Amino acid sequence: MTEPTDSPLAHRISHRITHRHIEVFRAVMTAGSATGAADLLHSSQPTVSRELARLETLLGYALFERVQGRLRPNARALALWDEVQRSWQGLERVVDRAVALGRSDAVQLSVLCLPALAHTLLPGAAARLVRASPHARLSITPQESPLLEEWMSAQRYDLGLCEQAAAPPGTRAEVLLTLDEVAVLPARHPIAGRPVLDLADFADQPFVSLSADDPYRSIIDARFAEASVARALRVETHSAAAVCAMVEEDLGLAIVNPVTALAAAAGGRLVLRRLAFSIPFSVTALLPLHRPALPEAAPMLEALREQAAEVARQVERALAPPH
Repeated sequence: MTEPTDSPLAHRISHRITHRHIEVFRAVMTAGSATGAADLLHSSQPTVSRELARLETLLGYALFERVQGRLRPNARALALWDEVQRSWQGLERVVDRAVALGRSDAVQLSVLCLPALAHTLLPGAAARLVRASPHARLSITPQESPLLEEWMSAQRYDLGLCEQAAAPPGTRAEVLLTLDEVAVLPARHPIAGRPVLDLADFADQPFVSLSADDPYRSIIDARFAEASVARALRVETHSAAAVCAMVEEDLGLAIVNPVTALAAAAGGRLVLRRLAFSIPFSVTALLPLHRPALPEAAPMLEALREQAAEVARQVERALAPPH
């Protein structure tokens, strides 16, 4: 009857079999003979034969048939060989990874960010980082709130980008950018010539809204309700980028964050206009407090600061009064 692998006997055997025994077995299987294995191990043939015999004694069964002075692996040896190969490949991967971590181009900075920032603020910051550090590597994962804040609190990423100014538990927050939400409208719209739009300017106008569960949607709706201004709510969608795409197709006016609006207006079919009332918008960097900081985190944060300052300047230019 085969002894269970978790039995006391198996436990005693496992503690007496050493890595050296497995190394000898692997060398014999690889080379096909004790003499060849001795060459691989920079040892002697008698030493290899002795270690192999010791392994068989500890196991309680033979691994090889001795035929005319040669070693022929039996079925048990072939089954063990499959397991040893898998384990050795895993060890080699560990060694390769350990060696790679000593190279400057092997460390990857993991960044978690809101989807809206993955295609607006972050690409410019990444380009700044790579220009300054050509070997820098980034892994960028878009995620919505509140999962973004939960994952940063769990110390799963090196850096996070969100829209809330408060730091989630286990993180440090740095506000990179604070601007106001802006109006976006088709460039040929009748009121596009006005430099500043008030709530009354949206009265009875077709309006593209964010989805009902979006916090900015709640703030915007509350402002219009307080002023008793009714809009023609034609379309609602889940993201500011999608809102801008709808406005571009002349489906209505909208109010969105200035970073997304700036990117959407690059094609020339949309314009940004300042609002006479303030709905603040912030971009905040989150740094985990209990995750070892990578050296690349500091230059990435500096690149984000620089890019945020540049975006703020571009937004101000886009909001300049039309000529």
